Amino acid sequence: MIGLEGDGHAHPTIHGGPGKAILLIAAEIVDALAARGYPVFYGAMGENLTTHGIDIRALRIGDRLRAGAAVLEITQPRGPCTALDVYGPSIKDEIYDLQVKLLDAMSPRWGMSGLYASVIQPGEVQPGDPIELLPAR
Repeated sequence: MIGLEGDGHAHPTIHGGPGKAILLIAAEIVDALAARGYPVFYGAMGENLTTHGIDIRALRIGDRLRAGAAVLEITQPRGPCTALDVYGPSIKDEIYDLQVKLLDAMSPRWGMSGLYASVIQPGEVQPGDPIELLPAR
């Protein structure tokens, strides 16, 4: 699977594919950025799914989530691109750092730029469907 049916990827040469099929961003991160004055909203950062109530900063590569009827596996943090510059030149520094780039989950910015996931089990995902962390395998 390479993504959600009906939800395409901008710049498919660098986004998408099996390991980057889905981009998840936490509503709490978007809300915090908006509270700091960034003109962001759900969907503005290119995410396919916006989570709520999941500590996205506690997620690790290999963790699995159920979104609606689909099962997703976290594959890597998203490296923010220049498309986010429209929200202010400093937004990338707020959500990403060298530690994240080096896959160090101890970074205070871990998960803030979003996390990519692969699709382990395809399934229907509707707006408002629960997204939950699955028990470790």
